[in-house]
Amino acid sequence: MEFFRNTNIDFLGKKWYFLAFSLVFSVAGILSMLFWHHIPLGVDFKGGTMVYVKYTHAPQPDKIRQTLDAANLKDARIQSFGQAGNDEVLISLNIEETSEAALDRGKNQIIRALEIGAETTGDIANKKDLQNSSADVIAADLLQRDPLHLGTDAQAQYAQFAQAVANYRDKNPANEGVLHNFNELANLVPAPVLQTLQQDFYLSDFAVRNVEIVGPQVGKQLQRQALLATLYSLAGMLVYLWFRFELIYGVGAVVACFHDTIITVGAFSLTNKEISLTVIAAILTLIGYSMNDTIVVYDRMRENLKLLRREKLSDIVNKSINQTLSRTILTSGLTFLTVLSLFLFGGEVLHGFSFALVIGILIGTYSSIAVAAPMVVAYQDWQASRSSRGPVPAAAEQARKQKARVKA
Repeated sequence: MEFFRNTNIDFLGKKWYFLAFSLVFSVAGILSMLFWHHIPLGVDFKGGTMVYVKYTHAPQPDKIRQTLDAANLKDARIQSFGQAGNDEVLISLNIEETSEAALDRGKNQIIRALEIGAETTGDIANKKDLQNSSADVIAADLLQRDPLHLGTDAQAQYAQFAQAVANYRDKNPANEGVLHNFNELANLVPAPVLQTLQQDFYLSDFAVRNVEIVGPQVGKQLQRQALLATLYSLAGMLVYLWFRFELIYGVGAVVACFHDTIITVGAFSLTNKEISLTVIAAILTLIGYSMNDTIVVYDRMRENLKLLRREKLSDIVNKSINQTLSRTILTSGLTFLTVLSLFLFGGEVLHGFSFALVIGILIGTYSSIAVAAPMVVAYQDWQASRSSRGPVPAAAEQARKQKARVKA
């Protein structure tokens, strides 16, 4: 299947336009990383607290922001979490301090701020929030009030009732982590126990589903590992292409991948989107994807160098790019449509991952044509000019080297 055949686009003739395009976006991203938003690292790399919150209604990010600002948590990030309609948000707080106490303090600050701004059912004076109370807290309250007058067996019985309430709240799919009213508990506990719960507890409009804390030392280690993973992947590809083709091919492919990475990270900086571990996974994915496209073009160049020895190298490279263009558009286009759907409909959790792939696939496909291949031509022409030979001998010499390598 092909979209088009026998194309004859002069890609190398437009190399200065390609260079201008790459410079504009690369320089804009680098300037943003250095002077504007810098590299917006997420909690995974900087350390901090992530609080997953479930609401009884559709959450209002602006109202949550006002509540956190009033509690002096102005650097907190708020984003939707899970599928649309789940009424969940993820609140992240970057904390520069290194102690575990500071991390716990950040978690408690978020929870207290949400409690202050929560919508509640009934009078809350001197009451505890049943949405965010553990089974132990519920059991202790029931044991103290002893509404059933159980005597010696009270502790075990009330612990069982408290655990039933907590399990119904947290594990029942119909509730998804929150209680909407006390009547839901009527079939779980006796009437005197339910009455005591209504007297001593209230229901807020949110429940903290989960809390994740990342220490700064772990964050620094993840930064180093992410950087090393990227560098090792580029170095491994350079060595492979050096062995499989020639060194200049490997250099061209690695420069193209580095170009893709800079523009993708620059896009995150320009849009002030956080870079998390999933984004690093996406960047490594797009490096491999871009390299695959580049190798397809290089392989066709090598075949044509053996068949078209008397033609100029630039003409051979143009022909090779045109011959692989339909394949490139088909594979990259279908992959792009997939990741675009993931970006539009995949939810907030995958937003950074899919955004990196959307940008990376576009730039990776472009760089295989406009960066990697022209670098080989530029190098060969430079070599030819140094030895006072024209482009035809350069192509012939290139074909000779390839033929010798195949025979070996």
